[in-house]
Amino acid sequence: MDRRDFIKGSLMTVAAVTLGGALGTLAADTKTDEGKAKKMKILVITGSPRKGGNSSTLADSFAKGAAEAGHEVVRFDAAFKDVHPCTGCNSCAMNGPCVFKDDFEFVRKHIVDADLVVFATPMYYFGISAQIKTVIDRFYAINGKIHVPKQAVLLMTYANTAASEAVPIKSHYEVLLKYLGWTDAGQVIASGVWSVGAIKSTKYPDQAYQLGKSVKKKA
Repeated sequence: MDRRDFIKGSLMTVAAVTLGGALGTLAADTKTDEGKAKKMKILVITGSPRKGGNSSTLADSFAKGAAEAGHEVVRFDAAFKDVHPCTGCNSCAMNGPCVFKDDFEFVRKHIVDADLVVFATPMYYFGISAQIKTVIDRFYAINGKIHVPKQAVLLMTYANTAASEAVPIKSHYEVLLKYLGWTDAGQVIASGVWSVGAIKSTKYPDQAYQLGKSVKKKA
């Protein structure tokens, strides 16, 4: 092999190695981007004032499944936080600072960027608990920021067993999603659970866990 052929061959080898390295880097970056695309930011809002309550157990199970699936999960237990009821003063003009500076600021911080919001509530007198309703009412101050495509999940528990009695809460949830432009990603409606811990011997915690593992970010 003469000197020109040696140099030509060497340059072709270097080019091939460089191109191969670049393609390898691109493949790795693509894989990383795909991984990032699948990861969701999830905000779980609970409304039960009972520690270890049945709806809280569903929230635990969902969060566990979602975390195992690689999603980022943050939780707000409304009953144990300081959230002042909305007074309708309209100071926020539906898209600004609220006159009340309380624990709702945590919700404000995380809900805007959330891909999915979970509502976990017990049935109290045929409606959602006052604690979680107070949080939802305060959505008024961030109305403009959360009218963007998101997913949502409903986790609900109630003592009775008639499916018709779950309709008011389900209807409230569905109308809320329609107004916000969000889509339902799944529901776990747990009937026949009353005393603390009663849900643990049922199928519902596993349903919530499996739902948490199965939720996916929309393209």
